[in-house]
Amino acid sequence: MQHAQKLMTELEPKYDALFVAPGTSLYYFTGIRWGMSERLLALVLPRTGEPILVVPAFEEGRMREKLQFPAEVRIWQEDQSPTKIAAVALADRGIRAGKIGVEETAPFTFYDHLRAAASGLECVSADPLTIACRGRKSEHELELMRLACEATFDVFRAVFASVKEGMSQEDIGKLVESGFSKMSLHGGALVLLGVSAALPHGTIKPQNLKEGDVILIDGGCAVEGYQSDVTRTGVLGKPPEKVARVFQVVRKAQDAALDAARAGRLSGAVDDAARKVVTDAGFGPDYKTFTHRLGHGIGLDGHEHPYLVRGSKTVLEPGMTFSNEPGIYLVGEFGLRCEDDMVITADGPAQLLTPAFAPSLEKPLG
Repeated sequence: MQHAQKLMTELEPKYDALFVAPGTSLYYFTGIRWGMSERLLALVLPRTGEPILVVPAFEEGRMREKLQFPAEVRIWQEDQSPTKIAAVALADRGIRAGKIGVEETAPFTFYDHLRAAASGLECVSADPLTIACRGRKSEHELELMRLACEATFDVFRAVFASVKEGMSQEDIGKLVESGFSKMSLHGGALVLLGVSAALPHGTIKPQNLKEGDVILIDGGCAVEGYQSDVTRTGVLGKPPEKVARVFQVVRKAQDAALDAARAGRLSGAVDDAARKVVTDAGFGPDYKTFTHRLGHGIGLDGHEHPYLVRGSKTVLEPGMTFSNEPGIYLVGEFGLRCEDDMVITADGPAQLLTPAFAPSLEKPLG
């Protein structure tokens, strides 16, 4: 919160307050996990001074149990407007005009009511604040993400060792969920088999594993809320020659992306580096077979800002974390994706948060 208040002063134009509804940003700034509902609980953070928490009156006790820092608490009864309560709280601090940043996942109804209740304030996107805060991870955040990646590797390794001919996507998906459950973690995976893997997010058509099929498992878990996102592709039996060739191309694309992901460069350049490897290998141009962006930011959300996509202009900074997930998808044949998580460093190429890249189709986790 102190970082956000500092940014409110430094940014041009300045922000006068930040408005955050329940979600991962509320947890990030306050440590409070709170379900989204029609009853608003909100963090209202002025540019200076204590934060304000607006909470339903009957939930005050539960919220205070979770509160870990000094804050002004404003309650609202069932026949009152919580956004009017928030507007009055800001007015009592002398904030009746200026800009209030609304966090991107706040429901439209809360934004709309806030805009009406605080008519002197201009409601604008809080992205310049929230992305600047959440985009760069601390060492402790990175430690939690590494633990999530290690746990994902342990589960995926056990699952690949357990697959048998005739299994369905659902059978393998249940193995993944069971593995995370045995570690007391919440996690799961998308499982694609054979020709269905040519669609990056799969198909509703049932598939059963047979000899020579690719097995694509894409998933992860959370440790203290911090996510992993890992994809490994293997084959039941001996990999066909074409699948083996595509695997080598995808892995080289990952290497190129890791090397391109350096502080000071633009985020779009990382996608460019990976896509060039795929195109030069004869699987281009553009999105012909590599049908999606290279990667996404990752942290408390599995997908968050910034993104590694063609043309994106975010300047990479140390501590930013991303997925690195090139893929080649040949409709009617198979699809293949390798995905690892990485962090931008102060000097040199990005570093992996996952234990290692996939060494082979036969041993996707080593």
